[in-house]
This record gives sequence, structure tokens and C-alpha cells, in this order.
Amino acid sequence: MKNIAIFASGSGTNAENIIKYFSNRKTAKVVLVLSNHREAYVLKRAANNNVNSFFFDRNDFYNTRHVLDALLSNDIDFVVLAGFLWLIPDNILEEYKGRIINIHPALLPKYGGKGFYGDKVHKAVIADGEKESGITIHHVNRNYDEGDIIFQAKCKVDPSDTYESLAAKIHILEYEHFPRVIETMISDL
Repeated sequence: MKNIAIFASGSGTNAENIIKYFSNRKTAKVVLVLSNHREAYVLKRAANNNVNSFFFDRNDFYNTRHVLDALLSNDIDFVVLAGFLWLIPDNILEEYKGRIINIHPALLPKYGGKGFYGDKVHKAVIADGEKESGITIHHVNRNYDEGDIIFQAKCKVDPSDTYESLAAKIHILEYEHFPRVIETMISDL
């Protein structure tokens, strides 16, 4: 059984979906949720699902070993970013090389990079008149959204779509594919 940690900055719907997906699996389980926002709803979702959580601030993350030590003390094998908006520091990247993935709500390399997250991505896709969008699951490196692509799934962008309706389509893809891709990657460890 492999141990998963999830980093999230906000509501945590993807994190909760992943927690529930692995709650009845023999391959892995989510044992830790980490957030850089003390009031992030993801921390409540973790508690509601009996998963330990850990809050950290910018100093903890970039200038100490506190976050890395939390991962190591929980025997984390695999790290998932699910709506986490900070770059991962070198000490964590080195310890978990090839074992940190992120999900992005667009078809990278389009609409990626610093400042492109959540509704900002969907608004840009709509404004540019794109015919399709989707999700990209990728390895994490030192740059925003530039790690090697692992998986993409697409959806049609209809002329009548708003950023809210596009977000709903993207969430469906995230909930369907993200846990399964994680499971596949963990089985290869």
C-alpha cells in the first residue's frame, strides 16, 4: 500500500474525490492533505474524511524542512497537486523526483504558466474562441505547468459555453481521470 499526500490551496473538490477514490483501494490511500491557506475548505474536507492535514506558510515551505519532514514522517510515496498555486521547492522536488504530479484545467502548453489557474483559464479559453479544452496531468518541475505531460482529456467548447459551463465540463474530466492516472502511476512505483 502506497501513501499519497495532496497539496491544495482552496476548496478541495479534486482532493476529496481522490480521497474517496482511494478509500476502498488496496493500491494506495491518501494519508495527508497539506495547504498553504489556514482557512482553505480542503482542510475541512480532509477532516471529514479522516485524513490528517498540515498547514504551512511561505516561510515553512521555502526556508525550512517542515513540509518535507511532514511528508517523510507520514511515509509519503507519491505527491499530488490539486489546485495548489505555489512552485514546489527544490528539497521536495529532489526527494520525490518523478513522483509529484499536477492537474491543470486546460490542454497544455496552451493556457499554462504563472497566473493561469481556475476560472482565469476558462475565461481565456472562451475569450480566445477555442473549439476545445480539457485537462492535462503532468509531472511537476521548477516551473509552472512545464513538466512532462502524462495524460490529457478533451472536451468540446460550444459557442454557448460560459466560463462557468466550461468549468463544469472540466470538473467532470478531472473527477473521472485524475484518480485513475494517479493509480496507474502508483502501480508503476
